[in-house]
Amino acid sequence: MVETEPMDPAQEFEAKLLLRHKPMNEATERGDSSVQQFYRDAAVLVTGGSGFLGKQLVEKLFSAVLLTGGSGFLGKQLVEKLFRATQVSKVFFLLRPKKGKPIKQRLDEILQDPVYDLVKERNPKFAERIIPVAGDVAALRLGLSDKDWNMITEEVNIIYHMAATTRFDECLRVATLINVRGAREALILGKACKKLKAYVHVSTAYSHACVNLINTEVLEDFYSSPVDPETLIRLAETADEERLNDITPGLIKNWPNTYSFAKAVAEETVRSMCDDLPLCIVRPAIVICAAREPNPGWLDMSNVYGASGIILGPGLGLMHTILANKDVRIGLVPVDYVNNAIIAAAYETARKATAGPKTPKIYTLCTRRNPAYWWQHTETVETIVKPNYPTPAAVGPSFAWQTKNATLFWIYSWLLQLIPGYIVDGVCLVLGKERRFAKLYTKMYKMSTALSYFTVNDWNFVDENTANLYNSLSSIDKEIFDFDVTKIDWQEHLATDFG
Repeated sequence: MVETEPMDPAQEFEAKLLLRHKPMNEATERGDSSVQQFYRDAAVLVTGGSGFLGKQLVEKLFSAVLLTGGSGFLGKQLVEKLFRATQVSKVFFLLRPKKGKPIKQRLDEILQDPVYDLVKERNPKFAERIIPVAGDVAALRLGLSDKDWNMITEEVNIIYHMAATTRFDECLRVATLINVRGAREALILGKACKKLKAYVHVSTAYSHACVNLINTEVLEDFYSSPVDPETLIRLAETADEERLNDITPGLIKNWPNTYSFAKAVAEETVRSMCDDLPLCIVRPAIVICAAREPNPGWLDMSNVYGASGIILGPGLGLMHTILANKDVRIGLVPVDYVNNAIIAAAYETARKATAGPKTPKIYTLCTRRNPAYWWQHTETVETIVKPNYPTPAAVGPSFAWQTKNATLFWIYSWLLQLIPGYIVDGVCLVLGKERRFAKLYTKMYKMSTALSYFTVNDWNFVDENTANLYNSLSSIDKEIFDFDVTKIDWQEHLATDFG
C-alpha cells in the first residue's frame, strides 16, 4: 500500500471545499437545467470580459453573447462561467488595442489566465467560439467598424454591459465618457440588435450611496439623477479640462467620487432609453474572491490594489491598519455569486419580456441578509488565518489595526507600514535588491483612504428582487448558478481569500 504525505491545514481546508462543490459540478455537466437551455446556441456580447468579473462569467457560460468590459476582474470570471456551464454558440468580446498589441494578441494573452484552466480541460476548443471585436467603450458607436456593428446586430441575443472605469479618483471627463456615454452607446447598439433577448447593465450598489442616504435604505429602484445625462456628456465633450476639474466638486455634491456619481447618471441613461428593450440592472457591492468558482478563493491579482485589496491586504502583510468603523457592515459579495446572478437575471428578463414591456428590474447583490462586519475581518486574520493558513505569498506579518479616526490611521500607517517599508528598502538598496516595500505600503494607504467613505459609513441596501430571483429558480439551477448570500460562512470565506 502506497503511503501519501499528510496534507497541511490549508490543503485539507481546500480539499473540503472542493468536495462540497461536487453536486454543482455534476449538475453542470448534465446540461439540462432551464437556465442552461436558455443559453444553448445563443450569441452573447460582453463588454468588460477581460476583467475579474468578466473572465469568470465567460468561463462559466459558453449563445451568442456580447460582452463589454470583459477584460476586467468581473468580466474574466463571467467569461469563464459562460463557457463552463452553458453551450453558448459565440461570445463577442469587445476589446481595444492596448500598448501596441492588436486585439487578437490581447485575447490570446487574456485566455492564458489560470481562470480558464478548468474550461480548457473540459472544452479544449472553447476559444474558437470567442470572437474578438475591436472597439472602445469611450468612443462613439463603441468604436465599432460598420462591418462589426452589422455582424453584432444580426447575430447577438444577449448583451452584458460591464465595461467601466472603476477608479475613484478618475477625472470627470473620462468617467463620463466611459461610464455614461459608453452606457448610451451600448444601449443604442442593443436597440439595433434584431435578435436581442436580454440586456444586462452592470452598475454598482454604491451608485446611490450618497451622503443624504447614509444609515438609510437604498431601494432597488431608479433614483433621481444628479444631472441630465446628455448635459453631462456635452460638458465632457466640449469643456476644457481645467474648467471641468474646477466645477467637479460642485457637480458631484452628495456623491463621494466621480465613479459612483457617473454610475448614478448612467442609470438615468438606462432608465430614459430602455422602453423597448428587454433590460435589467445588476448592482453588486464590493466584488471579492470567488466562493466556489472556478476555484475557492480565486482572484484576478490585478484587483489586489482595488476594492478587494482592503480585504486581502492584512492577510498578505500588505496592510497593517485599516480606516474603518468596526461596527459597519462590509459590503462584500463573491465574484462568482455576482456572475451567477447576472446569468440568471438575463434568463429571467428574457422570460418576462415575452409577456410584454415592463419596468426594468434592478437586482442588488449585497450581504443585507447575511452581514459581515469589519471587526470580523481583523479577527479572522488574527485568530484563523495567521495561526492556521499562513500564505507563502505574504510579504510581511499578517495583522491589522482598525480605526475610524483619520488622524490615528495616518499615525498607524507611518508606524506600522511606511517607516518599516523605507527601512527595508534601505537594506535592499545596500544589498543590491529591488526596492518595493515603501511603494507597496503607499499604494495600500492611498487605497484605504479612497475607500474610507464606504468603510466608515453604512447603507441598508435592499435586495428583495435578488432574493425573489433566486427563489424563482429550479433546484438544479440554484445548484449551478448559486447566489444565495445567506449560505456564505464569512469566517470560512475570508480564510479562503487569504489562503
